[in-house]
Amino acid sequence: MILIIGATGLVGGLIARQLLQNRQDVRILVRPNSPYQPLVEAGAQPIFGDLKDPLSLAPALAGIDTVVSTATAGQRSGKDTIDSVDLAGNQNLIDAVARAGVQQFIFVSALGATPDSPVPLMRAKGMAEARLRDSGIGYSILALNGIMDVMLPWIVGGLARTGQPVTLVGEGRRRHSWVAAADVAAFAVAAIGHLAAMNQRLVIGGPEAVSWRDVVATYERVLGRPISVQTIAPGELLPNLPPVPGLADALSSVMAFLETFDSPIEMAETARTFGVRLTPLEGFVRQEMASAPSPRPDGLAHA
Repeated sequence: MILIIGATGLVGGLIARQLLQNRQDVRILVRPNSPYQPLVEAGAQPIFGDLKDPLSLAPALAGIDTVVSTATAGQRSGKDTIDSVDLAGNQNLIDAVARAGVQQFIFVSALGATPDSPVPLMRAKGMAEARLRDSGIGYSILALNGIMDVMLPWIVGGLARTGQPVTLVGEGRRRHSWVAAADVAAFAVAAIGHLAAMNQRLVIGGPEAVSWRDVVATYERVLGRPISVQTIAPGELLPNLPPVPGLADALSSVMAFLETFDSPIEMAETARTFGVRLTPLEGFVRQEMASAPSPRPDGLAHA
């Protein structure tokens, strides 16, 4: 049986649904107030627990062969913070998984995650990666190079759709290999029991490295009209965002971080090894523009 942690989020939900469609036995760690019922109706077995509560993890891990975790605090507030979830919560989970004798732990992380990162979320994920590697658990770390579905609708798509100006941090010319959430889920599912994924940190990106200027140009091409672009300096807050607590701080921090490096990734061999067909940027944008009118208000919290 496979345990999914973070199943009510974007990527975790896609992973759970793919596994259920493949007729796999899936258990999901959920909290009473989370929107887990659709996954139960699709065949998942729910069990209540919380990464912040170590005693709740052992029952969830009973009889589990593989754990897949996408959980993160993101920009949540209250008791769910980077320190309590991404740092202490992941430590609790790794320790519990080690005691349970699980065969494989698939941990969804980020390309820039290092224990000494200046970005709190990247630092917490980097520390979790280090603890996982030292735990003796068979692990597969998926180091993502930014999820299209999380960042692009907030920074460009939602504003461009309504004719508002797009704001970039810095010049927006650093190039990154954005990856679609559905492709991340496909890699996670393919990594289960795959020898090429065992005890490996797999860097996962999209089929092309693009700058924010390229992203804007793609939206312009799809929409068939120009998009006004303005820039702010790193450290300033992005304007025109929905009034979600912590959203402006989180997005502004990530955007400033992305302006410090380029991260092109050659994905052909990795995609071939795991049988994943990568979604191109324009394909993602066309799908986004044809679907829901705006990004979900808690998108960052559920990567």
